[in-house]
Amino acid sequence: MATYVMLATYTEQGLKGIKDTVKRTEAARELAKKAGVTMRESFWTLGAYDLVAVFEAPDDETMTAFSLSAARLGNIKTQTLRAFSSKDMGTILGKMV
Repeated sequence: MATYVMLATYTEQGLKGIKDTVKRTEAARELAKKAGVTMRESFWTLGAYDLVAVFEAPDDETMTAFSLSAARLGNIKTQTLRAFSSKDMGTILGKMV
């Protein structure tokens, strides 16, 4: 499974319903499960992003479909990053020519 880090900021709609943010995150966890994605961690953060979550998905296409599904609800704007473990990086570096 590939690892992904999702960075999210609240939209105006998301801020209007901010008191439901914990419930919405749990709903996102269930939506992810339906999409074949596992939410490993979720954090509310200070700074440029309001939320950071770590996911596992079988491939980029599955994660992208989930990200778009979550964003289309209108509460967040997302940026998704593919993340590599040290083991992954060892393999990648071993393929360098």
